[in-house]
Amino acid sequence: MRQLFTLVCLATALLAGAGSVQAQTEPSATNETIDIQSGPRVVGEVFEYTTGGNTYSGYLARNANIDGPQPAVLVVHEWWGLDRYARARANQLAALGFVALAVDMYGDGKQAGHPAEAKEYSSRVMQDWPAARARLEAAMTKLDAHPAVADGGMAAIGYCFGGSVVMNMALSGMPLEAAISFHGVPTVAVNMPQAFEGSVRIHNGAEDGFVAHDDLVTMASALKAQGADVEVTNYPRAQHGFTNTEADAFAAQHDLPLAYNAAADAASWQAALLTLDATLNDD
Repeated sequence: MRQLFTLVCLATALLAGAGSVQAQTEPSATNETIDIQSGPRVVGEVFEYTTGGNTYSGYLARNANIDGPQPAVLVVHEWWGLDRYARARANQLAALGFVALAVDMYGDGKQAGHPAEAKEYSSRVMQDWPAARARLEAAMTKLDAHPAVADGGMAAIGYCFGGSVVMNMALSGMPLEAAISFHGVPTVAVNMPQAFEGSVRIHNGAEDGFVAHDDLVTMASALKAQGADVEVTNYPRAQHGFTNTEADAFAAQHDLPLAYNAAADAASWQAALLTLDATLNDD
């Protein structure tokens, strides 16, 4: 199934022809019937799972116009919590033929309103990796049982704090075909790394003030030592949060070194889609 590429090519063709459409004064000479297909109909729902006596409220997105099961992708949110940005990325993936679950790492859909609060929430998760892994495993187990999800493995993508999470998912040997980080801080939270034979793609801003070069090398080297296929891409002039169009507003509001970068966003997203297609689509 190459629906991902079909949609991408269709979008390209529409853009290319947008400026060349002319009014027709004569009816078409052909008697052939035009087959007009329906585009994606993305539906979203609350997706709850429990572990350790706590309830976590994720967001599941899928394309209701696709018959049959589709590959699954986890989306791990920024340090703000499961907000509209994580849901929007899940919707994008659903439109391209994936079943996307934006997970809740804080519980009850809790979100932070200030960087100090976000740091507290995210640090608490990363300082207790066994508990973090347990809630991810609970989400994956329930997602795997969903009738819309195909057999054949899952992938995970993450942003900022979520990038740290997916890198550690790979480092701890969790069953993923691919782990893709966008401006993730390369904090090693796993005490006992395990073998991982999937793909790890780290998309990093070359001017990210939150990511130290040595830490990035340490994480990539640790993943590679466990058998992962690792690629790190640095995007010139890109700062932390380069994929989020609200990064500039957050920067101004909280005096943080964040900035949206359209070129880095587009390039990293396209690269991620190619990775997902290569690892999750069999034909």
